[in-house]
Amino acid sequence: MNNKYLKRYTADNLRQCQLKELSILEEVDKICKRHGIEYWLDGGTLLGAVRHKGFIPWDDDIDIGMTLADMKRFCSVAQDELPNHLFLQTPETDAKLKEPIVKIRDLNSLYIEGSDTFNVDYEKGIFIDIFPFVSCPDMPKGLLKKVGKGICHSYSILHRQHYYSLRSFAEYFWFSGKYWCCLAILKLYSIFGNTSHYMSNLPVSNGYGINHRRDSIFPIGQIEFEGKIFPSPHNADAYLTDLFKNYMEIPPVEKRQVHAVVIVPELT
Repeated sequence: MNNKYLKRYTADNLRQCQLKELSILEEVDKICKRHGIEYWLDGGTLLGAVRHKGFIPWDDDIDIGMTLADMKRFCSVAQDELPNHLFLQTPETDAKLKEPIVKIRDLNSLYIEGSDTFNVDYEKGIFIDIFPFVSCPDMPKGLLKKVGKGICHSYSILHRQHYYSLRSFAEYFWFSGKYWCCLAILKLYSIFGNTSHYMSNLPVSNGYGINHRRDSIFPIGQIEFEGKIFPSPHNADAYLTDLFKNYMEIPPVEKRQVHAVVIVPELT
């Protein structure tokens, strides 16, 4: 299929994809309320809520955050309480998954990203992402960015599919060393520094090296998203400034890209 037609096909299905993700979020919200689990809209989803009162018009995913402890609680109950068409995807429930991200997938749909591989049989339905947050040491932001990028990039290289070659052998030792070196720096700051003021994604997911003040997240607030009310960070302005700097500025047209290569909202 010609690339321009594929892009048009994906764009035509974007709104249906967004609405399906919204329905997944509503199911997650029900479970979290039932069990007293706190979460908040994160990333581009929070940006969309603030700037557009809903999805960023060209966005095709939903991100939420919760503490690592709450995410473990959520995972312990979600698979039994989610509707049958939704699947809690983790490295434990989908053994062929390499990424350490928790997703809730709709099994009656298809969502293909550029990084997806059909050599490995893992679920590829429309999803929302759940990012666990942990304490982050108070350290120079420039160093945190370098360490975060080093850990995340090295982890990704080490956990992708490898083929036997001299290059892959060299990559293993180079990125293993880089991973453990960066992780050691983070651990040292955690041991000897202050970890009570900041939180961040897990190191393997924090590729941009971004942290947030705890008081910009807690106590959890509320925000409108697609005509409904969902939890949000306490200070959404500070939170989004950490993520995007001048977040109210609309990006140029060439940067308004969806993540998916193919979106099929309904398989049957």
